[in-house]
Formats: sequence, C-alpha cells, structure tokens
Amino acid sequence: MKKRLLSIAVGLFLLFGLAACGGSKDNGGGNESGGDGGTATASAEKLFEQKCSSCHGGDLKSGYAPDLDKIGSKYSKEEIEKIIEEGRGQMPKGLLQGDDASKVAEWLAQKK
Repeated sequence: MKKRLLSIAVGLFLLFGLAACGGSKDNGGGNESGGDGGTATASAEKLFEQKCSSCHGGDLKSGYAPDLDKIGSKYSKEEIEKIIEEGRGQMPKGLLQGDDASKVAEWLAQKK
C-alpha cells in the first residue's frame, strides 16, 4: 500500500512539475520595462527564473531536472541554445526562443 501511495505521489509530482516547468505563454512575465530591463545578465537571470528554475532550481542545481551550475564546461553557448529551443529528454521545446533563448544560453555558457 505504501509503495502504491508513493508511486501516485511521484507521478503527481512529475505531472505538475512538468506542467510548471514551462509556465504559460501569458504569465505576465513579459518585458515590463519596455526595454531590456537592465543588463543582459539580469534579463537572462529573470528569464531563467520565469521559465527554467521550477525544474532546474533557482540555484541551478536544486531541481529535479539536470544541474546547470557547471553546464558551460560541458556545452558551448550554441549547443545550450539548441537544447533550449529544441528541448531534450523531458524538457519541452520552445520554452524560450530567439533572443530570449540566446540570452539565457550565453548566461548559462558562463557557468563553469
């Protein structure tokens, strides 16, 4: 009985966790300032917080998805951007696209 309850709990966590990973397209997290919102780094961190941290963790390593705290030592900016745009494994494609994906990829590529 305990195993069955645990299985159900894990399944629900994965179901709701994956749904939360991407957020919605209309989450109010648009570009509130009308501009860049500051430096490219701040913008990349904000985008990561909005779209990625629920799975990868706010500190890049405390989520259930792969750790990203040293991702730049494994992948180039271009490779990271491709993963962001096309998805990989359980990560859905298109969470970030275009300039947003590029900003976050550049920021993550610096994590070594």
